[in-house]
Amino acid sequence: MPAEDPTTATLRRFNRTYTQRIGALDESFLGTGRPLGISRVLYEIGPQGAAVRDLRDRLGLDAGYLSRVLARLEEDGLVAVRPDPADRRRRLAVPTEAGRAAWQDLEARSERLARRLVAPLTARQRDRLTQALATADLLVRAATVHLREVPPTDPAARAAADRYIAELDRRFPRGFALDGPDTEGTFVVATSDGEPVALGGLRDAPEAGPDVGELKRMWVHPEWRGAGLGSRMLRHLEAMAATRGHRRLLLDTNGTLTEAIAMYDRAGYRRIDRYNDNPYAELFFSKDLDV
Repeated sequence: MPAEDPTTATLRRFNRTYTQRIGALDESFLGTGRPLGISRVLYEIGPQGAAVRDLRDRLGLDAGYLSRVLARLEEDGLVAVRPDPADRRRRLAVPTEAGRAAWQDLEARSERLARRLVAPLTARQRDRLTQALATADLLVRAATVHLREVPPTDPAARAAADRYIAELDRRFPRGFALDGPDTEGTFVVATSDGEPVALGGLRDAPEAGPDVGELKRMWVHPEWRGAGLGSRMLRHLEAMAATRGHRRLLLDTNGTLTEAIAMYDRAGYRRIDRYNDNPYAELFFSKDLDV
């Protein structure tokens, strides 16, 4: 048997330790009388309710399994599943009065367990634990985000593009605005728990050559920066461009986006002369793809 990778060995050991300590193996999670899976769905429904589709996306659950969990919660009188008045095609999971009380009880039990787990630690140890878990949480989530190709009109892509535009408008000395929505090319959107956390676009650039593509709208959610998600998105777009016959990629950027510039430098992009009339662009890059 080959030697286990140190990273996976550490992750598996942490999983075993943590699931045991929090009672994930118990039939009655935290003494609620419900197993962990059902308790987690109840927690995500929350005191305000949630769309069933959003629950499925956020938790990454199979539709059949989620339906069975919701049926169990309905049988227990904790949740009512009904059509969304704003869109009859959607279903909402809405907590009953008993369900809201059960959610509050679950929240209180979880808080007491967390406090009990860290009680023996010193203040310095708690700081170390907080920093280590925050880093681990970010990196694991970054490693497990879902990347999918979508058209410019996709709601997740548009939501990410809106945040991208708003950030550039804040950071650029003269602000930033588009003449209109993106209508050409394709996008890759990265989602975690159903929410867009990164975006990247690819379009053909026939004006620069028959086998040239251009990257655009590269954006990573500020809370996800430093976890390598931008580099992963860049590699994904490069691979996608290669399968489409592109032998070279172009991109432009503004000098204030120092994080992006450093990423392009590390990824092997070389500085070139201006190749377009984008008024916001100050630096221009090119990279030959291995095809």
